[in-house]
Amino acid sequence: MTSIGIIGSEGRMGVALAAAIVEAGHHSPGIDKGGDILKLASESDAIVDFSSPAALEATLDACVAAKAPIVIGTTGLEERHHYLIDDAARDIAVLQTGNTSLGVTLLAHLVREAAARLDADWDIEVLEMHHGKKVDAPSGTALLLGKAAADGRGIELEASSERGRDGLTGARGRGAIGFASLRGGTVAGDHDVIFAGPEEMITLSHRAENRTIFARGAVRAALWLIHQTPGRYTMPQVLGI
Repeated sequence: MTSIGIIGSEGRMGVALAAAIVEAGHHSPGIDKGGDILKLASESDAIVDFSSPAALEATLDACVAAKAPIVIGTTGLEERHHYLIDDAARDIAVLQTGNTSLGVTLLAHLVREAAARLDADWDIEVLEMHHGKKVDAPSGTALLLGKAAADGRGIELEASSERGRDGLTGARGRGAIGFASLRGGTVAGDHDVIFAGPEEMITLSHRAENRTIFARGAVRAALWLIHQTPGRYTMPQVLGI
């Protein structure tokens, strides 16, 4: 029986992760704020963290010390967090993603393929909606999908994205990737990537019915990561795409 440790076990994702780990036939120890991270990492075959950016540095330090691979699904990460992840990946296997859903992983692949084949005459807009308690926008998934579109076009997302349009913004920039964020209710996560061309439009969509899909994807990623050498990995590698 594999032991998959959960950081933030009392949160909504932590509860969903515990259920998914048990469903898969494995052991699901966990800690919440104030728990012994090093002890958990030392006693687990892999760690899954959906907690908060503020806790990530301490979690990475514990995983490196215990040589425990880690799946990071926490969103709202800043540039410095990615430097910390890169540093940890020299010693352990790390998979960081804005979304652990297997469906979203495949969607990002399709978005990249579509963007590579449709030129800048096709405007790209990423629309996302989440529950009213979500604190970051655009969502990590929306940014993941925007990055996939930018990669398909061979451009840098940060230099090409348009966000938070309000007032007299002027015409839409040619080749820009737009983002719009909606918040309300109990929506687990809805994402649409719209390719709006001359007289026609394509929409690639994903609807998350509940958090179970993220938990199951994270468990699959953790089980895969256990067998990898130190380095930084992605969800497409888990699916082999």
